[in-house]
This record gives sequence, structure tokens and C-alpha cells, in this order.
Amino acid sequence: IDPPDGRIPAVTDRARARHVTPGTFGYGPFNTIDDFSLYDRCITRGVVGSFGPAVYGNGARIVQTADTVAISYEMVHDTRVIPLDQKPHLGGAIRQYLGDARGHWEGDTLVVDTVGFNEAGWIGFGSFPQTEKLHVTERFRRTDLGHLEREVTFDDPTTFKKPWTIWRVSQLAPKDLEVLEYVCAENNKDVQHYVGK
Repeated sequence: IDPPDGRIPAVTDRARARHVTPGTFGYGPFNTIDDFSLYDRCITRGVVGSFGPAVYGNGARIVQTADTVAISYEMVHDTRVIPLDQKPHLGGAIRQYLGDARGHWEGDTLVVDTVGFNEAGWIGFGSFPQTEKLHVTERFRRTDLGHLEREVTFDDPTTFKKPWTIWRVSQLAPKDLEVLEYVCAENNKDVQHYVGK
């Protein structure tokens, strides 16, 4: 939704040099396990990729306590734990695939501020690696009893020449619907078969 033309902004020279289509979303080579994406290796789909559509396994469960929101994704079984206690971020020495999230409420909207990303993950499903400068702001709001609106702003001056924002509305499942276990582990043997080990 931003920029208004609907296009991801131009990227920096550094990002262009690091641009690849990782793993089985690309064309190879597939000589070592490191040639496969974190998604292929059952580690993570990233902050945005986890909530995005997939061929199957699109379920997510959001639970809230007095001081925490947790979002568990069916595909690749990521769970984000988002403290609501107003404590500061962990600090610059700690870097994670899904970053360090902190949340607060603005009326009926959950605002999640995430920094502290490592440089191993990807923005979305691939194409541009995230950097330690990535700052993601998400806004979750129930528009009615059956829908959840999510707005995500990416600000990574190392990768993109200006911030950009996506928006999506998801349909909520009936309360008794179960999010199934996704059986995929980091030692996924299929990857080893691909590289002949």
C-alpha cells in the first residue's frame, strides 16, 4: 500500500550484490546444505513469510496473556513471543532470525515493533536478505468477528532506498479449529538427499 504505485522501492547497491533467489525457489546449484533456504531447511520462513500464504499449512494461532502475545504459525512451526511489558529491546549484540519484538496496544490495534534481526534470514520468501538494520512495524486489528487486518512496514536503509508497507486481511477460522503440527526439523533428510550425502 506504500509506495502508492504498489511496487517495492529501489534497492541499494549492497542489496543488489546480495540478491539471490534462495534454495528451491531458485535454480541452484544445490551442492551443499547451505545452498538451501532456511525454509527448505525447516528453520523459519521469517516474520513476513510465516504469515503469508503457502501451498498448505496456512494456519496460525494467536494467544494473549496479560503481558504477552504469542503467534504460532503452522507452516515450519515458528512461534513469535511478543512481550507487552514496555521493557526495552534486547540490545545490539543479540541478533535473531525473527528479530526482537515488543508490542503495545493503540486502541484496538496491536502494534509490534521488531528490531535485532540477523543477516541469515530473508524479507518475505526470498530475494533480499534481511540485515541488522531491518526494522519491522506491524499493526494487527480485528476488523470484525471474522477478519484480522495486518499492516507491515519495512525499514531497512541497507537494503531499500525508502521504507515500504504491505497490507493484508486474513479470514479468522472457527474457534475450535485446530492448528496441526507441522513435522519438519532442521535436520530434514530430504536436503541431504538433494546433495547426495
